[in-house]
Amino acid sequence: MVRNPDANRDQFRPHDHPNDAFLLTTVVGSYPKPKWLNRADELVDDPDSKFDESDLEEAHDDACRLITHEHERAGLDTVVDGEMRRNEMVEFFADRIDGYEFNGPVKVWGHNYFDKPSVVEEVEYDEPWLVDEFEFTSSVAERPVKVPITGPYTLGFWAFNEAYPSTEELVYDLADLVNEEVEKLVEAGARYIQIDEPALATTPEDHAIVGEALERIVSGIDEDVRIGLHVCYGDYSRVYPEINDYPIDEFDVELSNGDFEQIPTFTDPEFEPDLALGVVDAHTAEIEPVEDIKENIRQGLRVVPPEKLTISPDCGLKLLPRDIAYGKMENMVTAVREVEAEIDAGEIDLDNPLADD
Repeated sequence: MVRNPDANRDQFRPHDHPNDAFLLTTVVGSYPKPKWLNRADELVDDPDSKFDESDLEEAHDDACRLITHEHERAGLDTVVDGEMRRNEMVEFFADRIDGYEFNGPVKVWGHNYFDKPSVVEEVEYDEPWLVDEFEFTSSVAERPVKVPITGPYTLGFWAFNEAYPSTEELVYDLADLVNEEVEKLVEAGARYIQIDEPALATTPEDHAIVGEALERIVSGIDEDVRIGLHVCYGDYSRVYPEINDYPIDEFDVELSNGDFEQIPTFTDPEFEPDLALGVVDAHTAEIEPVEDIKENIRQGLRVVPPEKLTISPDCGLKLLPRDIAYGKMENMVTAVREVEAEIDAGEIDLDNPLADD
């Protein structure tokens, strides 16, 4: 059952918001790293370099500060540090969870390799994974900070299972660990948590496993904490309307890349959580014009009213040139604020949002 998004959405509305209507703006998570940060990562592993772990920590702090402020400069209502301290979305967490080990990279496609971990014993929670990251970002941010976490289904199914009778059982144990981490984040002040489950797009028949894992994740978490679920691409008709039963506040979909052909999927039956809609394509190195983005936003208004619509890029932006990523965010925020003003002025028919003015 959907949680209570009405209970936690307004806390992200800026006190000086210019319009009566409010479409929450955010980013999915990753963002292009400054080239000097990539060089810093290389230097710390170079035995001939004097660059050490403390220097790398300073470099990460500088990068997180820089990108957080870049998100704020673009006008986002909620920001992320661009995941400057993270590498691959499974590897980063597997490296911090007792029970995982790494045995070298696995070829996934073409010339691309993934350092796929193995679960060799029962997973356990040791030290917090993201609390320090969140606390630093919050200390330099003026806007609320969202925390993306790779979900237990992806952490389980994108690893070799050498310890559990079934990967499903592994997923549930991992969900209990994620719950512990969310509790620690909430204690540190986090109010917006996003669970990333890209693996569900490839095996949508496992939607019930993800639903049970989410129940474990949100157990004991107050309703003033916003819980989002991000699922990459795929055929959403294979997980809808089942996601209406998920204990989430927001469901994040990636439809810009597919020209919003799947929007009708979410119109019957009624979409129950808030809709987080990607309106700029994370896989094209072109900055969409504001007018085009406004048309994309109107697609979301076919599914939910403005007070239930969150706007973001389609996915993480880390593979784009940084100036392109920033341009996409800036135009996205401009488009959102213009759509809000048009809603206030009655220029958009919310019963038929794609109709001409």
